[in-house]
Amino acid sequence: MKYPKLRELKEAIKALIKGPYTSKFPYKPSPAFSRFRGKQEFSEEHCVGCGACSEVCPAKAIDVTDDARSGKRNLTLKLEDCIFCGNCQANCITEKGISFTNEYDMATYDRKAAIVTIEKDLLLCEDCGCIIGTKDHIRFLAKKLGILAYSNPLMILTNQQQLKLAEPMQHKPLDRHKGRQAMFRVLCPKCRRQVMLEDEWGVKPSE
Repeated sequence: MKYPKLRELKEAIKALIKGPYTSKFPYKPSPAFSRFRGKQEFSEEHCVGCGACSEVCPAKAIDVTDDARSGKRNLTLKLEDCIFCGNCQANCITEKGISFTNEYDMATYDRKAAIVTIEKDLLLCEDCGCIIGTKDHIRFLAKKLGILAYSNPLMILTNQQQLKLAEPMQHKPLDRHKGRQAMFRVLCPKCRRQVMLEDEWGVKPSE
């Protein structure tokens, strides 16, 4: 008969007194470490919808979808494709737009539960209707630039609309015969260039 080793006997007695060493998850919650990379979350307050997280994601787990008709941009994170590398959080321009939580129990039979989304309002050109960016992104840039933002008509008008100092105008073709007045509209770089050329040099877009 082989007698047990003293170390094994010690571990057996300790287990009888203190209970098993392993955690009791899932019967009881088992908190993760503070820097654990769990399920990501978009911040409604700090995310500006710029799409930088999508650009740096090596797994292509974040999709950016624009709908000019509804004026909305949707950012969709598919957790099933995510490799939790942390590039999205590290390269966020606001540093708080997307972050990791301590939630690690993400097993599910429903794929819709493994999707994280956020919706942002788009800023459209009032002449051609093309997408300039998101309103929150322009406001973030204006705030970051400070007084230098007053050199850009687009940022001035966007901030005025936020403060309700200017009414947002609907998309309709510009009356270019009004000259300099047309410059005080929310325009994309292409349309603003055409307005400036016509105002300063009399060069029409067709020329």
